[in-house]
This record gives sequence, C-alpha cells and structure tokens, in this order.
Amino acid sequence: MLNLDIEHRLGGFRLKTAFASAGGVTVLFGRSGSGKTSIVNAIAGLLRPDLGRIAIGGEVVFDSARAIDVPTPRRRVGYVFQEGRLFPHLDVRQNLRYARLFLPAGSDDRFDHIVELLGLRDLLRRRPGNLSGGEKQRVAIGRALLSNPRILLLDEPLASLDAHRRAEVLRYLELLRDELRIPIVYVSHAVEEVVRLADTVVLMAAGAALAVGSVEQVMGRPDLRAAAGTFEGGAVIEARVAAQDMEYDLATVTFAGGTLTVTDLDALVGEPVRVRIRARDVSVALTRPDRISVQNVLPATITQIGAPRGGVIDVTLDVGGATLLRARITRRAAEQLRLAPGLAVFALIKAVSLDRHGAAS
Repeated sequence: MLNLDIEHRLGGFRLKTAFASAGGVTVLFGRSGSGKTSIVNAIAGLLRPDLGRIAIGGEVVFDSARAIDVPTPRRRVGYVFQEGRLFPHLDVRQNLRYARLFLPAGSDDRFDHIVELLGLRDLLRRRPGNLSGGEKQRVAIGRALLSNPRILLLDEPLASLDAHRRAEVLRYLELLRDELRIPIVYVSHAVEEVVRLADTVVLMAAGAALAVGSVEQVMGRPDLRAAAGTFEGGAVIEARVAAQDMEYDLATVTFAGGTLTVTDLDALVGEPVRVRIRARDVSVALTRPDRISVQNVLPATITQIGAPRGGVIDVTLDVGGATLLRARITRRAAEQLRLAPGLAVFALIKAVSLDRHGAAS
C-alpha cells in the first residue's frame, strides 16, 4: 500500500529513508528528531523531498525524476496531528461534517458508522472546549476518516495525553485497525503503542530507517536498543488467550514456547494478543524453584551471553525451540551461576510484570 524512497535536507539534518509497507499499521518509531514527522509530512504532501519517490496504493504521488508532485487534497490522506486541531467555534457534529465538504457528490457517507466506532454519539452537540484531551483526539480521528482517505497518518496522537486518556484512545485505535482495515502510518516513540498497534515497525535514527519488519523482529533486537532510545530491551511474542480467572484477575495465554500467566488483561478467551516481556523482568535459575511467588517458570536453553555493560549483562534464552527471550542480570550473577551457551536453565517471569501495559490485543 505504501512505497517510499526519499532524500531531503533540512538545515544540517539529512533525511534518507526507504521502506515499503503492505498495509495495516506501520509505526515509525524512534527518538525525537529522527525524521518521523518529516516522513508523514512528505507522504501528505506538506513537505516536498529533494529526491525520491512515494507511491500510495499503487499511485505515484511524488517522483522527483518524473516531476510528479500530486497536491495534498488529491492524495486522499487523512492526517491527525498531535493537538487534534479542531475548529473551536463548531460543535463535534459540525467538525466531523466539515470533512465531507470537500468530497465529490455521491461519496460513501460513513458518518453513523464512524460515530459509533469512536464512541462519539454523546459528544455531537458539545464544542471542543468542553471535551477532554482523549475526546478531542477521537473527534480528530473521526474527522480524518470521514474525508474518505486511502491512508491515515497519525503523528504522535497520544503524546499530549495522560496515561488514562492514552489507554482510552489506544483501545479505539485498535478497533479502527481491526474494523476498518484502512492503512495507517503511525508516528510514536512509546514502546507500548508499538506493541499494541503495529503490523510493521520502521525504526528511525538520524534520518534513516535502521530496521523494517514485524514487531517481534525489530523490538527484539538488542543491537537496536540504543537507537530506540530506551533501556527497555526484551522480546515481543504472539500469543492467544487460553483462559481467564475472574476471581484473581489473571489470564493464561499460550504461545510457541508454552504458557504464561498475566494480570489485568482485557481480552476474550481465544483472542490473539501480543505479550511484551522486558529483559529486566526475566530472571534465570539453574533448577526449577519451589514454593515461590513467581507464576511463570519456563524451561529454556541459553543461546548467547551478551557483552557486559558495566555490571549488567544480557542472556538470550531459547524457550520451547521457537521463542527467544532475554534476561538482564548482573555480571556477578552470571559468573556465580557459570552461565554459558547450551546450558539448560529456567526463565522466571513475574505475572505482575505482564499487565495490560505489557500484553495487548
């Protein structure tokens, strides 16, 4: 659905990026200033690259060699900015309907469907000044969708929201992803948003795409940790809900390496989920522990011992022959246990470290 290969210089900053996405949610992830917003501006036609080519849905909208530069209104992109940018003098219904003014007569009107999908029915008569931050962003997303775009661009839409509002809007974004199946390019520097939403991750650093691939491929690579701007190394695994224990608010999920117990997971039995397991939440034992509070004890084999970073070291663990986890432990512990590749061990993961922020549908 999207092919991009562009170069552009902004003062002393050089953007030189190429990637392709087959659809779904493509997350541009990386530190601030890595070029993420410049890319979505180029897709929208708000920034004209010095060189390169951009194609959306098979149509070339920019090609410097062929002097093609399709104007923004004709690119059929929906753009949601960090601030929402609603018209303060219009109520929610009027803000939503504004998007329809520029569509050809007879265009599909999905007003009621979008209103229901985003939970906006009770807000239609209110003005932006009387909305919460999360409500404003839901209206902005609805307005963008009602412009009948072929691709939706979201530039850090949750950055200005508190944790509660972020969780609220994230759930609606998941519904959009699953219900409408419109291609989305999503800018973020938050790992949680990547894990919950992304089909494809483009890891950006200094104007270049360092890695492009699935969440599991990109977020699990320890060599990319510095570029991601986070100390949250680890793994992301695909799983499915096998059971829910409503009495204790626990869920059991199955994955290629076995089963995990997680807490506070809002998902139905049978529903696919992604589970993010941070390296710092994984411990290593030589024998299966007895009478401990840790709920997840997984047989594993050490495949690699990372290079020490001060007093810390990362240990890569093969669980079930199909899943790689990482444990971040002290160098002293690794030496005391005499850890080495090929050694059979047990990976210990606390269930409380896998809550709704670490596991999502």
